[in-house]
Amino acid sequence: MDVPFALWLLPAFFVVAGVYSSVGFGGGSSYLALLALAGLSHTVVPQVALACNLVVATGGVWHFWRSGALDGPRILPFLVLSVPAAWLGGTLPVGRVLFTVLLGVSLFAAGARAFFRSPARRATAWSERRRWTVGLPVGGFLGFLAGLVGIGGGVFLAPVLLLTGVASVRGTAAASALFILVNSLAGMVGQLHKGVALGTWAIPLVLVVLAGGQIGSRMGAYRIPVRGLQRMIAALIVAVSIKVLWTLV
Repeated sequence: MDVPFALWLLPAFFVVAGVYSSVGFGGGSSYLALLALAGLSHTVVPQVALACNLVVATGGVWHFWRSGALDGPRILPFLVLSVPAAWLGGTLPVGRVLFTVLLGVSLFAAGARAFFRSPARRATAWSERRRWTVGLPVGGFLGFLAGLVGIGGGVFLAPVLLLTGVASVRGTAAASALFILVNSLAGMVGQLHKGVALGTWAIPLVLVVLAGGQIGSRMGAYRIPVRGLQRMIAALIVAVSIKVLWTLV
């Protein structure tokens, strides 16, 4: 990695990891944008973004679990089909313009609604049967979307959990981190099967997102007030939706 490259990309990755990890996200969409802006080849961008996503999400899962926010049994139904569905989504072509419009508008609407919705500190009491009945198809569909777009997918899961009340605000951040972790891991396995490996130049990027992710996830798990955390989640969802729609301009 040359000096000019490192001078702006390393701090940018650090900031992205810190901000996104505080709400349980990995920052994959922003890593992709930054790497593309740096002019890197499309053959190396996906595995770098996935590796950074994996590092940040792992730290997020750890800190949210230690804080008691991660409720595995409650969110398991949303995870079971997400990994195979994400793999399937990544293998299929899709009409770029139509998909981008639908994705951007839906994310914007969900993020805006979540921003103004009053946060519930406790999750709504759903029966186990209802969680599985709803969680399996919803998780599969969201995993499929994540595969199509090429990110971890937490940005899709978060508004669903917030608006339905399946998880609390901190539980939503914890669930998003876990969702990103398992889907990023599946994506990384796919990259390795293609014979693509990280270059040594990417190690500093991974290290800075490790540091930024640790700081951000600690803040999200223990310090940021519930209302502030919900607004941060919603604001990032809206920001991603605008970035998605901007690709059409």
